[in-house]
Amino acid sequence: MEKSGKDGLTKPLDDPPRLPGHSGKEMTQLVLKLIRPYYAWLVVIFSAMLLETAMSIAAPWPLKIIIDNVIGKHKLPEFMGWLRDFSFGENTMALAGVAAAITVLIAVIAAVAGYIDNYFTESVAQNVANDLRQKLYHHLHRLSLRYYDTHKIGNLLSTITSDVSTVQSFASTALLSILIDSLTIVGMVGVMLYLNFDFALVAVGVTPFLLLFVARFKKAVKKATHEVRIHQSDILAVVQQGLESVRSVKAFGRQDMEEGRLREASMETVQAALKARRVKSLLSPIVSVTVAFCVAFVLWRGAGLILRDAMTIGALTVFLSYLSKFFKPVQDLAKMTNVIAQAAVGLERIQAILGADTIIPQKAGALSPAKLKGEIVFEHVAFAYDPASPVLRDINLTIKPGQRIGVCGPTGGGKSTVLSLIPRYYDPTSGQVLIDGVDVTNYKLDLLREQIGFVLQETVLFAGSIRDNIAYGRPDASPGEIMEAAGMANADEFIMQMPNGYDSLVGERGLTLSGGQRQRIGIARAIVRNAPILILDEPTAALDTESEKSVMEALERLMKGRTVITIAHRLSTIRDADKIVVLKGGYIAEEGTHEELIRNNKIYAELYQIQAGTRPELNSTQGVTGSGMEAFSSS
Repeated sequence: MEKSGKDGLTKPLDDPPRLPGHSGKEMTQLVLKLIRPYYAWLVVIFSAMLLETAMSIAAPWPLKIIIDNVIGKHKLPEFMGWLRDFSFGENTMALAGVAAAITVLIAVIAAVAGYIDNYFTESVAQNVANDLRQKLYHHLHRLSLRYYDTHKIGNLLSTITSDVSTVQSFASTALLSILIDSLTIVGMVGVMLYLNFDFALVAVGVTPFLLLFVARFKKAVKKATHEVRIHQSDILAVVQQGLESVRSVKAFGRQDMEEGRLREASMETVQAALKARRVKSLLSPIVSVTVAFCVAFVLWRGAGLILRDAMTIGALTVFLSYLSKFFKPVQDLAKMTNVIAQAAVGLERIQAILGADTIIPQKAGALSPAKLKGEIVFEHVAFAYDPASPVLRDINLTIKPGQRIGVCGPTGGGKSTVLSLIPRYYDPTSGQVLIDGVDVTNYKLDLLREQIGFVLQETVLFAGSIRDNIAYGRPDASPGEIMEAAGMANADEFIMQMPNGYDSLVGERGLTLSGGQRQRIGIARAIVRNAPILILDEPTAALDTESEKSVMEALERLMKGRTVITIAHRLSTIRDADKIVVLKGGYIAEEGTHEELIRNNKIYAELYQIQAGTRPELNSTQGVTGSGMEAFSSS
């Protein structure tokens, strides 16, 4: 499948993002950078984990005391000599009471330590997830439009929501269990060696093979999980596109088609999930059976030792308890392979976004432009979305401060791309764009864009009040400035007729307002911004005659004293421009005033005559302009 790019350029439709080969080092660096602000909390968590581990190691010993020293009449071990000092060795019931009390004490201490490490771990996980979402969103807003030309918004949303949540869940639950088990195993190895050296060697000797086996399975599970996440992203992309285009879907009666697309994406997810399950289902049983063989050997061998009085029943009980806990990390790893794989895939998808290098660069020591005069010069500018298909070829154009420039030409000629280079939505492949004699790449990006105003073919409004939408271009605008701008934009009258005036809420994308009303709010937004350079991208193309008249009156007020570049669909709207530029095939085919271009009797004259109805091609709009929904409307 293919999609049409800016100015008619055809590019491959992007597949779900395939992950680049991010190294473990990159992933580790990302994680360490995220947790660095929370080192103090991590110290508390680690201390609580050590205490919880110590209690886990101590937990079986009261049972050993009961079995060996209360029931079995064996002597207490040397390191429990303090109990003998209290004569508990002779009073077995008192010793049993102490063992019971120690059991409760161990449980209480473990519970308190568990609460502390769970509480702080969840706090760290929530804050890291919040930081990660902010970091991703910040990075996405600083990527050039070139990145969005090849990535689906649905997939990006999936990463910001689902992948971040997966990492958060892993950090707050699975990771905590793995760390505690890992610490426990270290302590238990020492105790097991103390209890019975031979038995301990059996457990320690089997573990590397189990870990190797789990590691090999983990790769297969991770691959299967990756496929599941790709298809889950597809579901989100399909739903997002269908709901965003719900009016078009209903207009063309294509509900069944959209439901079919979701059904196909959903079934692919089901198939991928079942494939992953087949891999995961094998792992835990195999590990459990291997552990059972080790336990069976210890039981058989321990029974023989007990019968020869070479080992106590309590010691065997403690050893078996340790053995089950010793293998617990391996068993947990087997059970949590899917969770670990999901977290790893989530981190890779996150890193894939953070590693994207299509950020528009800002030079060290970039200039902070003062109030710009508005002179714009293109010097031998070329540009291509795809190196094999240039969009602009050697554009040379000078726009003087305060001039009004009209840009027109056949579809795919490069109109919107030329305008996209002024605010640096893209950078030229070669050549340079100068504003007031300075290459735009030498300006600070945010300060440059602050001095450029925009009115697009379709003004995008945000959920909120009309007041907030007008002030979007300059949030510090006063209420008086907002109302003055609305008046100049012919918007004040309809705003005051709304139930709450300027505080009236507009629906998502402003769909509760008419097209003309949205455009006038967009013009008010540009007036409040008060930028010396104004870019108009087909601002009246989608309006009826009455709305167009009101919008054009507002635009006339807006354009006074500014450098204005207008992409024109209706050539009559740029007839009075100081200069008209005709783009065709990436070149400037013609430029001059309306009268000069009519006299030249070339492309512009032909297009104008067709629109004016003085040629037989009256009903043909082929090749007049693009749809207007090009670079700016996608931004």
